Amino acid sequence: MITRRTLGVAMLGLLPGAALAQTQCPDKPIRLVVPYAPGGTTDIMARTLQEPLSKILGQPVIVDNKAGAAGAIGTAQVAQATPDGYTLVFGNNGPSAIVPLTQKEVGYDPIKNFAPVSLVSIAPLTLVVHSSVPASNVKELIEYAKTLPNGLDYGSAGAGSLGNLASELFGKEAGIKLVHVPYKGQGPSTMAVLNGEVKMLLTTSSDTQDAAVRAGKLRLLGVSTAKPSPLMPGAPTIGESLPGYEANVWFGILAPAGTPTPVIAKLNAAIREVLADPELQKKFVGYGCIATASTPQEFAAMISAEVPKWKSVVETAKITTQ
Repeated sequence: MITRRTLGVAMLGLLPGAALAQTQCPDKPIRLVVPYAPGGTTDIMARTLQEPLSKILGQPVIVDNKAGAAGAIGTAQVAQATPDGYTLVFGNNGPSAIVPLTQKEVGYDPIKNFAPVSLVSIAPLTLVVHSSVPASNVKELIEYAKTLPNGLDYGSAGAGSLGNLASELFGKEAGIKLVHVPYKGQGPSTMAVLNGEVKMLLTTSSDTQDAAVRAGKLRLLGVSTAKPSPLMPGAPTIGESLPGYEANVWFGILAPAGTPTPVIAKLNAAIREVLADPELQKKFVGYGCIATASTPQEFAAMISAEVPKWKSVVETAKITTQ
């Protein structure tokens, strides 16, 4: 005799893996892909979340470093993974918004192939100039740049980096000519502006940069966040001189597109609980970031706005990494 319970069990056995995950997730370890080598800011934050997330979810969260192609290799692997909530990527707006615009055939679409889970943190970019530049604020820098027939040279961590795009956005909105000088990483670009090889740098802060500002060798003119950043007390926003200007580094967790909504909701709730911990928030400040949770919908809207924003900059400045 086929009872209602027997029929229900039989039908459950026919459900696809993603649907089955809605009732059982998580019942095995969760793989959190970091698309960079160990030791960087993205990796450190992911490992800071690892233990508290494991406790809340009741399953180990395993950080898996898959570096290469500016984060595209590991990100592509997650885009192609089974959408069941067991494979996630700890991304940022490099591979999750910019890299697909500057590299060909990365293997994923930043909007179509992912289900955003939650924003994790935001870090400002800082606009600094060499001490020889006759400008004490953003307005004066713009006025100075307009007097230079060959343009104002600036450094970045490389073509296609957020610093490259954010600087080009700054030049476009300010109506000034900029000359890009790419370096191999943030360290060399910071040393370049410190030594006067370039006049301007728009990048995340570092101990070297902060020390140079305190010593008067560099001048901090502003931060890229929409509101003043608690990480840079007293520093004005670039937007005070260029209304609407904003160019932050963000970090967040994404799942493959098609991951069931209940699974996304459960992961989101766990992340929000972890980020509410004051001790964890202090650690993030030490990493140069502000712990910032979001709903999946808010995070999706952020990415959907970022991609066309940076696409316009990439096309106008003809930025490519290939």
